[in-house]
Amino acid sequence: MKNITIAGNVGKDAETRRTQSGDAVTSFSIAVEDRIPKEKGTIWFRCSLWGKRGESLAQYLTKGSKVAVSGELSIEVYEGKTNLTVKVDQVTLLGGGQDNNVSRRDPGRQTPAGYGAGGRPDLDDEIPFNMEWR
Repeated sequence: MKNITIAGNVGKDAETRRTQSGDAVTSFSIAVEDRIPKEKGTIWFRCSLWGKRGESLAQYLTKGSKVAVSGELSIEVYEGKTNLTVKVDQVTLLGGGQDNNVSRRDPGRQTPAGYGAGGRPDLDDEIPFNMEWR
């Protein structure tokens, strides 16, 4: 098994479909910047998230939102093109996107009070102790 962890921006809004047996699969793509000097570019990964988790996270996986995923990597070559796909095991919403406080799929739905961008709890930035750097 080839596991991978990537972080980047969602390329377009996630789509949830059902297989013939009724299983839900949520598909989305992630763009990751290639930071090799002299060869800057973008690497695209096709991601699939199965089951209820995918269904519930689809509303947050919108174009431009920042996300990190871990899962099983597979490489497919089709008509001379190489496709990188990830069967997602873990998802971390990192915030970002076009509008952090309102779901683009449900404009009337606001982020719950006490939660910040990406649906994460707001954290107090004050450090509760003095830290001295040397």
